[in-house]
Amino acid sequence: MSEKSTRLNQKLDRIRGGNYRPRDFIVADAKDGDMGGGAGAMGIDPETRLAHSALVYRSAMKEMIASDQVDIMLMSLSSAEVLTSDGVFENYDVTPAVRLNEGTDIWGHRGADYRNHQARPFRTARLDRARALCDLGLYAVTFYNDVDRDVSTLNAYCEFRDQANTVGMRHFLEVFNPAFPIETFDEDIGIYINDAIVRCLAGVAREERPLFLKMQYNGARAMAELAAYDPENLIVGILGGSAGTTRDTFELISQAARFGARIALFGRKIYFAEDSMEIVRSMRRVVQGELSPTEAVKAYHDHLCKAGLTATRSLEDDLQVTDLILVSEAQ
Repeated sequence: MSEKSTRLNQKLDRIRGGNYRPRDFIVADAKDGDMGGGAGAMGIDPETRLAHSALVYRSAMKEMIASDQVDIMLMSLSSAEVLTSDGVFENYDVTPAVRLNEGTDIWGHRGADYRNHQARPFRTARLDRARALCDLGLYAVTFYNDVDRDVSTLNAYCEFRDQANTVGMRHFLEVFNPAFPIETFDEDIGIYINDAIVRCLAGVAREERPLFLKMQYNGARAMAELAAYDPENLIVGILGGSAGTTRDTFELISQAARFGARIALFGRKIYFAEDSMEIVRSMRRVVQGELSPTEAVKAYHDHLCKAGLTATRSLEDDLQVTDLILVSEAQ
């Protein structure tokens, strides 16, 4: 498949050119959970206590693509093969993307203990196989302020870029916060991550640079600094993390956009919502200034009631901000 003038590319061009409008905000549905969480990432049936099947997960992908609410569908290579074979992307302007590596810090399946250790670089997906399906993929790194581990991570990323460039695979770069506290002396972890990203990419030629970043929201200061650093070449996106409350979802996208992020790549916040399509519609309304996060939660619950869907939490509970990084700037 060759690169074409998709909605995603048009939005990226306007963002790079300094012509961003709120409706250009990019939303990705991250349904690559099987790469890290195994079958458990599909969700657990409360009655049987068994994981949902891949069919359920992929049906949710198909429904989201058909809704045309997202710009990117991020998947494992195995899911991408199934959806591409079924012709799911043919009639919709949603860009398929594949997770191209899975460092050990995302190995979070049931009974696993990998996240309590520094990540080791690892790749399952072959680039030539992925390139036969799409021309965009995700590569992830984690920095620990540990010279040996970080050099190993950077060398693996360099090797990946060489191979990706050879087969014509574009990529975006996911930068995780470490899953446990690391030593950054008197500096905030978000600022350490910012400098690690800039230092990592400063020597990378334009042809090999990531299209954008996917990273944890580390607060207003860190986001504003990185987003303003080199907006033509370094477009910042945020990951969603845990499901949280609906208020957490809307606060996260609101604050991130306010301080310079231009992309949200959410997995559990979309998949485990009572109505995935409506949560994405509401996210866009928040970014475009139609609703405040609080108003969006109330409107979302009103929608659930009218649609006959049962809310996971009461409205009062769902209005709470539970992610501490969001509290100081909550609206």
